Amino acid sequence: MTAAGSYDAVVIGGGHNGLVAALYLARAGWSVAVLERNATVGGAIASGEVTLPGFVHDLYSTNQNVFLGSRTYADFGSDLSRHGLRFHTTDHPYANAFPDGLSLRVYSDYERTIGQLAKRNSGDAEGFAGLYQQYKQFAPHLFGLYGSAVPSSAAVRQVLNLLRHHGLGGARELTHTLLMSTRELGSTWFTTREARAMAACWGMHLDFGPDVAGGAMFPLLEMFADMENGISVVEGGARRLPQALAAVLAENGGEVHTGAEVDRVLCSNGRAVGVRCADGITLTARRAVIANVGPPALYQQLLESDQVPAEVRRKSCGYLYGPGTMMLHLALDGPLPWAAGSELAGFGYVHVAPYVDDLARTYTESQAGLLPVEPLLVVGQTSAVDPTRAPAGRHVVWIQIRTMPSVIRGDAAGTIRHTSWPDAVEPMTDRVLTKLEHYAPGTRSRIVGTTAYTPQDLESANPNLVGGDSVAGSHHLAQNFFFRPMSGHSGYRTAIPGLYLTGAATWPGAGNNATSGRLTARQVLKDVRLRGWASRSARCRWTAGPRPTYMAPEDRRAPRNS
Repeated sequence: MTAAGSYDAVVIGGGHNGLVAALYLARAGWSVAVLERNATVGGAIASGEVTLPGFVHDLYSTNQNVFLGSRTYADFGSDLSRHGLRFHTTDHPYANAFPDGLSLRVYSDYERTIGQLAKRNSGDAEGFAGLYQQYKQFAPHLFGLYGSAVPSSAAVRQVLNLLRHHGLGGARELTHTLLMSTRELGSTWFTTREARAMAACWGMHLDFGPDVAGGAMFPLLEMFADMENGISVVEGGARRLPQALAAVLAENGGEVHTGAEVDRVLCSNGRAVGVRCADGITLTARRAVIANVGPPALYQQLLESDQVPAEVRRKSCGYLYGPGTMMLHLALDGPLPWAAGSELAGFGYVHVAPYVDDLARTYTESQAGLLPVEPLLVVGQTSAVDPTRAPAGRHVVWIQIRTMPSVIRGDAAGTIRHTSWPDAVEPMTDRVLTKLEHYAPGTRSRIVGTTAYTPQDLESANPNLVGGDSVAGSHHLAQNFFFRPMSGHSGYRTAIPGLYLTGAATWPGAGNNATSGRLTARQVLKDVRLRGWASRSARCRWTAGPRPTYMAPEDRRAPRNS
C-alpha cells in the first residue's frame, strides 16, 4: 500500500535497477519512493519454495556474477552484507553435455580447462587459448564500455583507450569478432562441433540464435568471465538481493511501497510531475519520475497519447521482444546422474543442446510459433553451488528452456496438439524431462517435486517480460548499443522532460548488472544540477563554489569500470 505524498523522485517498478537508481538518489540526499505492483520487490530476481518445503529455488535469474562485479556492489557491498546478502561461488562454472556420455568442462583453473580440451582435440585447446588471449586484450575496454552510458564522453574515452592501446588493427580485429554470429565465432576458433556448441549456447541465453549477426559478444565475455570468476548464487535464495537493496535504501531515507501499481504518469506543462496509482492515490515528483518498464508500456500505457510525440509513439510500437522462455524447477532426492560422470553434477551450469544445428532449428521453430523438438536446456545445479538450498542429501535444479514460442501455433515434432500454454505445459515438461533423461539416465526416479513456468507465467509475474522474453527486449544490433531502446532514444532520458527510463530495455540491456539503474540516477542528478546552474545563470546569480549536495556520488571520484 502507498499513501499520497511529495518526493524528489518517484520510481515505477521495484526491480533491481529501479532499486539501485533510488538508492543512489537517496544517498545523494533526495527523498525517493519506489512503487512496486507485486507483493515483493525484485522483478526477475526472485526465489521461493515452489516444489516442496525446504527446497529454495531461484524462480528466474540465478547467476549473479555481473552484480558481484558491478560498481553498485563496490559502492554498497558492505551495507548489503549487513542485511544478509552473501554469495556462494563454484570453481566448476559450466560444462556442456553431449550424447554417448561425452562432455566439455570449463573450470576456474585455466590450465585444467586447457588440459581437458587438449585431451580431446588439440585444435579446440589452441582455439580456446587464442580466444582467451583476445578476451584478455579487449575485456577491460568492453567492460568499460558496458559500464558507461551510450552515447557519452565516458564511452568515447573507452574507444579512445582501445585505439591507444591496440591501434586501428586491434580495433578492427575486435569489431570483426563482435559482429560475428555465434556459429561464425565457433567455426573461426574451434575444430569440433562440441566446442563450437559450447560457444553458441551462450548466445541463446539472450536472443542470439547461431546465425544472428552480433551474437558473438556475449559468449566472448561470458565464457571467460565465468571461467575466471566462477558462477555465483545468492546464499539462501536470489530474493535476498533485492531485499537487501530495499533495506539499504530505507537506511538512506528511501521508501518502498509494494502492492502499488502505477497506471499513469502525470504531466503538467509538458513535464512529468508525478504518478497515479491504480487505487487512485497520486504521488508528486518534484524533480524526476523514473520508469523501470519497457518503451511500449511507458509510451502506450502510462502516458496519455497527446503527451507523446507521434514519432516516439510509433517507434515504441516497434520495440521488439525476443522468443519466450520456459522455466522448470526440480526437487531431487539426489544429484543428477549424468552419463558423462558424477563430477558433472558439481558444475553451476550444464548446457544440453547438443549441437549448433540443433540450436539453430530450435531458434527458428520458436520464432515461427512452434514448440521446438530439441530446446536448449540450461541446467542450473543450484544446490551444488549453495548447499543451503535443499535438505541434506537432496538437491534443487533450475532449468531454463530456450527458446520457446510466446504464442503456440503448432508443434515442430507433431505430437503436442495443444496451442494454449496452460494445456501445453505438461506435455512440454515431459519432452524436456525425456531429453534430460537421455543425458542423465535415472533423473525421473530422483524427482520428488516439479514446478513449471510458461512464457505466459513469466509475463504475468513481471509485465516487462513480454511474451515470456526473459531478457525484456531483443538485443539484436538494430536494438542495441546506440539504438537501445530504439533509434533516436538512447540513454535514459525520455521524450518527456523530467521522465526517465531504466532497466533492461535500456543500455546495457539484460542481466543483473545494476548498471542501468546507476547510470539513470547519474543522468538525473546531472540534469538537475545543470538546470540549477542554468536557472541561477539566467538570474545573473551564478558564482563559483562547491557543487550542490545532490551531485552524483560517482562525480566525486575518478571513474571506475563496472
